[in-house]
Amino acid sequence: MKRTMHINGDSCQAENTMSAKTWPIRPNRFWKRALLFVCCGMMAASGFGQQALGQRPRVKSPVVNADGTVTFNFFDPTAQNVSVTGDFQEISWTTLPMTKQENGVWTVTTPVLNPELYSYSLSVDGQRFVDPANSYVNRDISTLSNIFIVSREKGDKGHLYQVNDVPHGTLARVWYDSPTLGQQRRMTVYLPAAYDGKKKFPVMYLLHGHGGDETAWGDLGRTSQIMDNLIAEGKCVPMIVVMPNGNPTCNAAPGWWHEGMYTPNGNAFNERGAKASMEESFMDIVNFVDKHYKTIRKRSARAVTGLSMGGGHTFGISYRYPEVFDYYGLQSAAARIKKGDAQFDDQMARLFASSPRLYWIAIGKEDFLMRMNNDLRNYLDEHQYSYEYYENDGGHIWRNWRIYLAEYAQLLFK
Repeated sequence: MKRTMHINGDSCQAENTMSAKTWPIRPNRFWKRALLFVCCGMMAASGFGQQALGQRPRVKSPVVNADGTVTFNFFDPTAQNVSVTGDFQEISWTTLPMTKQENGVWTVTTPVLNPELYSYSLSVDGQRFVDPANSYVNRDISTLSNIFIVSREKGDKGHLYQVNDVPHGTLARVWYDSPTLGQQRRMTVYLPAAYDGKKKFPVMYLLHGHGGDETAWGDLGRTSQIMDNLIAEGKCVPMIVVMPNGNPTCNAAPGWWHEGMYTPNGNAFNERGAKASMEESFMDIVNFVDKHYKTIRKRSARAVTGLSMGGGHTFGISYRYPEVFDYYGLQSAAARIKKGDAQFDDQMARLFASSPRLYWIAIGKEDFLMRMNNDLRNYLDEHQYSYEYYENDGGHIWRNWRIYLAEYAQLLFK
């Protein structure tokens, strides 16, 4: 049996596919532009950082206006063409041309934006930049984008993603030993505000996608903000959230392990191969967490969920360790059915014979993995395996995965 939920109200946007570009070398104009941009950035960042905290920036950007519009400003009197590109519309990324004022400041104001966390970048004469007046920047693999939040009232998505005046949990980077992989590896751990080292808590394991790392869910997914706000509002049970690095050939995020400051990419060091897969080594993580934190060491107090590649990992974990987890969440999952594989069929039969409390599948209508997820649902339907299905607008994007995290967390441990 299946329970199906169609969510049409929360429209989402297409994924930003822009990547960092290499600047072409145009000796005179390029270096003048680069020098001017650096100077503008310094002035926008409160006058050379700590040395001149009292100075005001030349421009403020972005400005979230009272009517829900947002104004972007950028100073460059020598530029010929400036625009801002962001996920301002429901489905696609939008480029808005900016208008140059007499004082050399380029400006543009968006239409009214819905409550949400938005990402954007600037284009100056064909070159992509982050906004030097906005200190808030996220890295998605190798792409840097500025962010801002629009919120109108308590309870909207913008409010859920921002830091509010509520009890705050702790977000920490933690190293652990993985005997299966023969590595010391890094994870991010969220401890709820009520964690005092005495009371025991349930655990949600939260897995990132291809090209991500242990920082992705905390930075791009706003995990600590979402969990703090949901817990404070009584909408979800206080829980520990564990966000490991899902790349078995990488010990940690770029720049945080012995390979140094290499350029982030989705296939770093894959040519080396790994001693084991993420699924095969996953119990190293569970065992470490149970040993070093106050956890409820029961199946009924463990959940696992992940996006894209992490959804595929969740799928593999579900039929490998049915006795360990009771809640599974597949978000835009790269979950491939092994058709005609008797061992796989037996493992799936064993999983659902154990009656997991929740097998939850979530995906956007425009997600490129929809066919794979439909194949999974057809398999579950054919075998009469019970699951819940959540479908909304949008594609393979962080805007959707933040929604899924918030929805899934509210279903756990009740």
